[in-house]
Formats: sequence, structure tokens, C-alpha cells
Amino acid sequence: QVQLVESGGGLVQAGGSLRLSCAASGRTFSGYVMGWFRQAPGKERRFVSAISWNAGNTYYADSVKGRFTVSRDIAKNTVYLQMNSLKPEDTAVYYCAAAVYSASFYYSRSYDYWGQGIQVTVSS
Repeated sequence: QVQLVESGGGLVQAGGSLRLSCAASGRTFSGYVMGWFRQAPGKERRFVSAISWNAGNTYYADSVKGRFTVSRDIAKNTVYLQMNSLKPEDTAVYYCAAAVYSASFYYSRSYDYWGQGIQVTVSS
């Protein structure tokens, strides 16, 4: 059974940093892409970032480019999202997800597995 468990969320002031972790288990993720999405109250879930498990290629939404960094530790089966220069508009529930790698990884519908989500709140 695949499990994705996020950790590291919380409350931070604008300009601060947080690092989210996603511990993955239950299968080998070779050939997968690991994505981060976020959902603010009353809004749809949106793509934030992704990393290909094998090659480590990284992808970012324009809104976080230059501020967020995605990485993975294959030995630990863990994906990270380092979030710097946080803004109040980054406030959302953040989700880790896994999908077989394809060109559609920007879309939440492409993902087979999801974590439970973790709250990130940025105060102004």
C-alpha cells in the first residue's frame, strides 16, 4: 500500500522559510514523478513543483520559481520542498503526490497517490 506522509508545515512570518518533507513508502518510485500541489480555501488545487524520481529533473510554477526548491533523497524515499521568501499568498494546504512520469505532471488528475496534506500559513 502506497503511503505519502507530509511533514514540516506550520506558521511562519512573511519572508521566512519552511521545509516540507514527503516520506514515501509502499512501492518503488522509479519512473515516477513526485509533485507538490497546494490548495487555498475556496480555490482549486494547483501545481507548485515536481521532480522526476530517476533523473531529478525539477519543475516549478511561475509563482514559486526562484523561491522554492524541490529535491529528493532516493535512499530515504523522501521528497523535500524548501520554501524561502514566503508570502501570505503561499498560505494553503500543501499536498505531496506521485504519478507515473508523463508530460501531464502539471495536472492533479495525472497523480495516482496523494498525501493527506499539511497546512502552511504565512502571516503578514
